[in-house]
Amino acid sequence: MKYAIVFTILTAGLSLAQPHRHAHRHAHVDKRSPTADVVNVPGPTVVVFELNGKTISESDVQQGLKNGTLKWAGDGAFSVAPSSTVASSTSAPSPIISSAKPTSTSIYVAPTSSTSVAASTSAAASSVAPSSANAAPSAASYSGSSLPDANNVEADFPDGELDCSTFPSDHGAVSVEWMGLGGWTGIQQPGSSGDGGFDDIMTVTSQTCSNGNCCTEGSFCSYACPAGYQKSQWPTKQGATGQSVGGIQCVNGKLRLTNPSLSKKLCMTGTEKVSVQIVNKMSQNAAVCRTDYPGTEGETVPLDAQPGTTSNLTCPDGAHYYNWKGAPTSAQYYVNPKGVSVKDACQWGTAARPWGNFAPLNLGVGYSAGSAWLSIFQNAPTTDAKLDFSIEIVGNHGGYENLSGRCKYENGQYCSGEHYESCSKTTGCTISVSSGSATFIFSS
Repeated sequence: MKYAIVFTILTAGLSLAQPHRHAHRHAHVDKRSPTADVVNVPGPTVVVFELNGKTISESDVQQGLKNGTLKWAGDGAFSVAPSSTVASSTSAPSPIISSAKPTSTSIYVAPTSSTSVAASTSAAASSVAPSSANAAPSAASYSGSSLPDANNVEADFPDGELDCSTFPSDHGAVSVEWMGLGGWTGIQQPGSSGDGGFDDIMTVTSQTCSNGNCCTEGSFCSYACPAGYQKSQWPTKQGATGQSVGGIQCVNGKLRLTNPSLSKKLCMTGTEKVSVQIVNKMSQNAAVCRTDYPGTEGETVPLDAQPGTTSNLTCPDGAHYYNWKGAPTSAQYYVNPKGVSVKDACQWGTAARPWGNFAPLNLGVGYSAGSAWLSIFQNAPTTDAKLDFSIEIVGNHGGYENLSGRCKYENGQYCSGEHYESCSKTTGCTISVSSGSATFIFSS
């Protein structure tokens, strides 16, 4: 006999007694126990997640728990039948974080040397069984590049002219249809706003959209940009307790820029001081997914590195991009096993497959203090799965002269040193480059 379990998910901060009938929709990740309605049924265990009376997917639950917009209802712990597995949400690691250890996972501070550094995390390790990196992509995977071309990426956005139901694919944004949000990578709805910032921030799920229209009045709607570009829009006012908020906003039924002083375009390039690329020398694609930050912080911004191609990789300039409480931020990319489509890879996954937030490996990329800092590191503690191909950072003309050192992942190890003599299965590596180019070489 097994159990059908319904996990009721409350929006974060909801008072159980609700004496004033004011439901708060956001707080820090405050996991509370789900209330479980247990019914004896034959057959396999079924896990259902419910939000405000509507069923939502496990991936939406994981995203909400990670970014703090959801919490478990109840008193803190939950149990499931032995045959059922529910993966606990973990924060993605950042290769370099400030000594203040903020809760944000994308804070970037340049290291004082180019020696190898261990990947850090703001979350406690989750107990997750190792996954094989050889799992095959789903039958629904796209063949070839599944990303639409960007249109008019260099044109100014028609601020206040497009209806909120219109995704701005003709104005530089790349539609991410598999998220089920009308092309948006993530949508946030602040419940309140004060001098200290937004509070009660709810993450919109595909199941809660009305007739497919997800970017509704007051929402901040985030989007992907083509390779070599990054989102330029986020409001000056951010979360009251450190939550990040990103995207353009639906105001009076029209899409409005939220950061026009930075750019009147939806997408912008990173630093011009250093050029960063990915070269895929394999016979299969490699899905590389950037964290949507500022925003929901899901790994939903896709780059589809096709076989035999070179792709630009955006390197944010810390002095001219999003700052979290005054600290510059870098970009974090999740690298998935070869052959997995961006549709499967660039969204929240499960421990059953090393995709999405369970991808084996991360790249850290950012420009600060006169140099670009590039890292390769394990996606710990989320997974100890190993990537099934090699990655090496090379400099101008395939050499190393303009790099501060060497950094490579191969056969499950992260190696540095002049002859790659210093290797570790757990500790990543970082190099810096002040000019010229740096390339991540993907090879079998």
